[in-house]
This record gives sequence, C-alpha cells and structure tokens, in this order.
Amino acid sequence: MYTKKQASRFTRLAILLGSVAALGLASCGSDESSSACPTISSGKLTIATGTPAFEPWVVGDAPESGEGFEAAVAYAVAGELGFSNENVVWIRTGFDEAIQPGAKNFDFNLQQYSITDERKATVDFSGPYYSTNQAVVGFADSPVASATKVSELKELKFGAQSGTTSLDFILNVIKPTSEPYVYDDNAGAKAALEAKQIDAIVVDLPTAFYISAVEIEGSKVIGQFPLSSAVASDNFGLLLDKDSPLTECVNTALLSLKAGGTLAEIEKTWLADKTNAPIISLD
Repeated sequence: MYTKKQASRFTRLAILLGSVAALGLASCGSDESSSACPTISSGKLTIATGTPAFEPWVVGDAPESGEGFEAAVAYAVAGELGFSNENVVWIRTGFDEAIQPGAKNFDFNLQQYSITDERKATVDFSGPYYSTNQAVVGFADSPVASATKVSELKELKFGAQSGTTSLDFILNVIKPTSEPYVYDDNAGAKAALEAKQIDAIVVDLPTAFYISAVEIEGSKVIGQFPLSSAVASDNFGLLLDKDSPLTECVNTALLSLKAGGTLAEIEKTWLADKTNAPIISLD
C-alpha cells in the first residue's frame, strides 16, 4: 500500500500527464510544483519570439503588450501554467538560431514555427496552437493576379524566407521554372517584392492578408492553396528545448485553452477569416 506521500506524488504526476483542468495547471508557477512544471528561472516564465516580431502575430513588435495572435496565445498559456503577466519575461531570438541543437535560454519560443519531423530531431514542439495553409502575395496589376491554378504561377520569380515551409512549398509544390530567391527573413522577402525585384512571395495565409492589407501598397493575396493528401496543413507549435520537462505542461495548457474556446476567440480577434482569399488549384 502506498503511503500518503507516495499517493500524493502519483496524483500530481497523473494531473501533469493527462488532465486538462485549469486547477491542475494553476500551481505550475508556484514553488510547490516547480519540479512538475520547471522553468529556467524560478518563478518566471521566459518566452522568446522573433527579432523583429511581425504583425498580425505581435502588434508593434511589442509582445509584452499581449496584442497580436501569438502574444495573446503566449499569455494565455502562461496563465494556464500559473504565471501572472508580471512574471512573464520576453526575449528575442533569430528564427534559425532557436532550432539549432543545444540548451535554450527560453522556456518556449513562438514565431510561426511549423512542426516538422526534421526540426523535431533537435527540439521539442507542443501540439499545434494554430493550423493554416500557404498563400501567394503579388501585385494586383500582375498578369497572374487572377490565377486559379498552380500551373499559371510557374513562370514567376518567387521569394521566401530561408528555412521555412513556405520555401519548401515553392520548391516542392509550385516548382517554378527559375530558382526562388531566398532571404534571411520575411522582411527581406517583402522588401524585394515591394521593389519589384521578384514577382511574388509565399507566406502563411494570415501573414499574406496582413502584407496585402497594410504593408505593401498595390499588392493582393493572389490565392491560397487547398489542403489535400499532397499538401498538409501548416501546424504551428510552441518550440522548446529537446526533451524539455515543460513540454507536457504546455501541451496540457493548450488542450485546456482549446477545450474552453479561448484559442478560437484569440484567433477570431487577431486573424482574418480564411475564406476571404481565392483558392489556387494544384492541378
């Protein structure tokens, strides 16, 4: 028979691994449960994002405001883990830097990291907090601005950020006749498009909406690509250190946020309706 102390320990472990109840997570930021949901700094949750962080994911490059889809998700997860806003610490990392092997200086990182098997070889991912698809942004007066199938895009000069699923999509699905231009970040790709050095860029759909509506005058979302057996959804996950003891905690937090409708409300607040972009057939 277990002692009371042993039974209590097993109960806490069961809560960590399987419960989505907020009560089970509310103590993660306390000293009592620091061994169950450990963070790199006692009593603090260190969250990383990009440098800079772009809208609509983070408004005004200020994640501490909680404004923007990913900033809001980060604080919602922190709350489920038992951390008040005042105990959240933000740091910045490069996109590729965070995926590299080695100890991390953050508890989790979010900057539209797509969950891939290749990346999971060096880091942990939470379950997805958002699923999207790829989209093409070009100029409204482009000859292919009304393209309805991928074959009509093959002659374009494309650009994309290095190391992204958007670049993979150009190479493996669109398969343009000329090599795409590769940039260190989305800012470089957007600048090249605005200067008309390239014809189009591929980004996730929410980013495409924001670029066309706010950032590049005269541009439009030429279209989004349908999900199919050949093209899976692009699932964004929180990135953690490999084999992080916090991974199960954030997974449980996300399950709770999904079950309670919080993630859906955050999406509705900060991201455009996916149905507002035309479909580009893969035929």
